[in-house]
Amino acid sequence: MAKTRIAVAGAGLIGQEHCKLIAASDAAELAGIADPAPAARGYAASLGVPHFDDLETMLDETGPGGAVVALPTGLHLSAGRACIARDIPCLMEKPVAATLKEAFELARASEAAGIPVLVGHHRRHSVDIRLARETVASGGLGRIVTVSGMSWVDKPDKYFDVAWRRQEGGGTLLINLIHDIDCLRFILGEISRVSAFTSNAVRGLDVEDTASVSFEFESGVLGGFTISDAVASPYSWERTSGQALYFPHQPENYLFIGGRDGALEVPTMEHWHHGAGGGDWQSELFRETLPLDGSQTYENQLAHFLKVIDGDEPPVIDAEDGARTLAVLLAVKTAAREGRVVEVAEMLEGL
Repeated sequence: MAKTRIAVAGAGLIGQEHCKLIAASDAAELAGIADPAPAARGYAASLGVPHFDDLETMLDETGPGGAVVALPTGLHLSAGRACIARDIPCLMEKPVAATLKEAFELARASEAAGIPVLVGHHRRHSVDIRLARETVASGGLGRIVTVSGMSWVDKPDKYFDVAWRRQEGGGTLLINLIHDIDCLRFILGEISRVSAFTSNAVRGLDVEDTASVSFEFESGVLGGFTISDAVASPYSWERTSGQALYFPHQPENYLFIGGRDGALEVPTMEHWHHGAGGGDWQSELFRETLPLDGSQTYENQLAHFLKVIDGDEPPVIDAEDGARTLAVLLAVKTAAREGRVVEVAEMLEGL
């Protein structure tokens, strides 16, 4: 069978990873790379594919079946519109757009044209996150009561040598927490309101390095999440899952889901319950390890994107869904800045 040709816009860290995955795929091939940076030309040559300075020219000259957009967030709307105008499905890296207004503009353009936009919240393709969602949905934990999670990593000082990482939008909320918010929405449903505290006390930069967030879900579930990029620990999805790029696998858990009939640890998928006879807090608990299929997150994402391109599957997270994840993140930022509980619906007013 002929391979699906996919073009990549943006040859930075994540763009290069997309290029490697496409090049290694039996079902896809790299059509070209668009990036005006001088190093991008040499990178494209090393892969034996054409290089272009801009996305539009690449799309017009290569005519790919799909495109990956790994450009700076401020370019996402225009890049998405360029793909849609040419009837080319795209995989848009997160966040879906720079603002909610732009995110919903992209969503409406995609829907009107019937050209799908898949948002790159890659953890939705991770077997542990998918199994957690399935376990909750099947009633395996009973009525869900609460959720607790953490993402504690220790980014090196040189990470912040890049100017935008020291500026608004470059803190651990938009870079990292947005992924955890998306997982929580995917597993447990919509988040209705939030409260939050943030701190930049460790580095003293203009952006936060640590945050504590409380969530209330539309279902009534209550939860909390702490995040820091200044803590040496194994407690993050990147390390615990064994699925992330660039991180060693250290078996642990970072997310805990509690229901009336049991609790689940993610990503080890340890399911705690009283057994068929039931019980209470003084009864014995049994531990069952739910099986994972061994598949890899980024390979799963590419396989899904190919099905989206072929029209065989709708995006597991489309532009509007991605916009709603962004809305929760912005509610968290507003709650921390203004010191109050914020309804997520406030972020969506007028959109």
